[in-house]
Amino acid sequence: MQEYGLKNASANLAEMGLNVATAHWNLSPEELTQKTLELGQGELNDTGALCVSTGKFTGRSPKDKFTVKDAITEKSVDWGDVNIPFAPDAFDKLFDKVCAHFSGKEVWVRDAYACADPTYRLNIRVVNETPWANLFCNDLFLRPSEDEIKTQNHDWLILQAPSFQADPAVDGTRQANFTIVNFTRKIILIGGSAYTGEMKKGIFGVLNFVLPHDHKVLSMHCSANEGKDGDVALFFGLSGTGKTTLSADPNRALIGDDEHGWANGSVFNFEGGCYAKCIDLSAEKEPEIFRAVKPGALLENIVFKQGSKEVDYHDGSITENTRAAYPIYHIENAKDPSYGGEPKNIFFLTCDAFGILPPISKLTKGQAMYHFISGYTAKVAGTEVGVTEPQTTFSACFGRVFLPLHPTKYAELLGKKLEEHPEVNVWLINTGWSGGAYGTGHRMSLKHTRSMITAAMNGALDNVEYTPNNVFGVMMPTSVPNVPSEILNPRDTWEDKEAYDKKAAELAGLFVKNFEKYADQANEEILAAAPKVSVEA
Repeated sequence: MQEYGLKNASANLAEMGLNVATAHWNLSPEELTQKTLELGQGELNDTGALCVSTGKFTGRSPKDKFTVKDAITEKSVDWGDVNIPFAPDAFDKLFDKVCAHFSGKEVWVRDAYACADPTYRLNIRVVNETPWANLFCNDLFLRPSEDEIKTQNHDWLILQAPSFQADPAVDGTRQANFTIVNFTRKIILIGGSAYTGEMKKGIFGVLNFVLPHDHKVLSMHCSANEGKDGDVALFFGLSGTGKTTLSADPNRALIGDDEHGWANGSVFNFEGGCYAKCIDLSAEKEPEIFRAVKPGALLENIVFKQGSKEVDYHDGSITENTRAAYPIYHIENAKDPSYGGEPKNIFFLTCDAFGILPPISKLTKGQAMYHFISGYTAKVAGTEVGVTEPQTTFSACFGRVFLPLHPTKYAELLGKKLEEHPEVNVWLINTGWSGGAYGTGHRMSLKHTRSMITAAMNGALDNVEYTPNNVFGVMMPTSVPNVPSEILNPRDTWEDKEAYDKKAAELAGLFVKNFEKYADQANEEILAAAPKVSVEA
């Protein structure tokens, strides 16, 4: 085996079961980019970012993600459609087959870690088939120093083999592609898919088990930023609801854009980079993200404008889930190290395809718990295989598909935090539709959403008048600086008020029906926050 690059002298791929021909360890972004170009696996755009295709899979495949069911997970994991069990012996056999697949190949190895708070640091080693996937890991995970690499041993191994195809009849998978998490062996095994998000979300799932289960730390699918006075804001939401966009604020330091932990006295980033949706990206709407697409960044599944190397960010012909991966330091005002203190404001972002929820509303603790457990939004096009237009969904804790434990475990931790910190403001933000449902109404203005969030964070909404929403009971401000007052009450934006009332009653019914599975574990305060199903026109 030939080995190149910086590594721990005691690190040995053969001991992991890998008998490769060549291993490149911890190459620089420049080296990985150059190697990708030499292999004909990508090309540069006009700003110097590396552009690649992830092939057949341009999004995650949740039905092909498995968790090994063993002594550690059997009684802890919430088994079902999200957490699909996989037999330990079947994993061992498949792992050996993937290792054999790597035999004699050239691989790229990276030492990285997760969790910016050193108390919870999780060391990661990744083995990739392609240099650009290794670049993704450099960009998205936290980067140890050269001195740390020389002594770092891994807690978890990610083995990514996109060209390996499983045989479902023999290997126990659903189809040829798979992502399998083994908490006993501390391995994430990925095959058949080159979509890099499987690696990122694989580690997120690991932390969603380890931190709440072992440390009583709330793991969160949210972005976070910090004001000049040290006030931290959290932005919860599924992919496509605006976490990355709204947390990239030029007037605030970015802690992170997607995954965080909330420990006593600390909100900390799990990652070292950002994985931003870049469909319709523009310098005008999202200048921080637009400027981050430069050498060292990775663009996935984009299309160039004809006859040029300029990206056509409006072209979703390959996928609506075009992505830009870049290290967090590409954002000019990123915080280093990427953690802060207790949050002051929490925003639940929902992309309401019904056009019913207010663009901004303030929640009581009971309402905060109810909406956190509900996790209502619309899946937007491209984030998952087969999603081509918004689909109404309830994703508990705004990230159900990433939660190994029962959703109430995370809700209980959030409730405890809100009890300990009653000064925290919780807001519901609708980044979806206004003036009608999807197809008739229009998408909420990003400019107005930014103004509402800014007003909430700088205290401009502390003393304004509020009115309750007639269905959901949340409190709607009657005025917000730089926002037309006529859009603040969603019913006022519909021409047909009776149609609004009927649609509102329909959405309320969906909330109540979805919450039935959690009702027996919810207290009276949470149950009282349920919307009114019967609404008079």
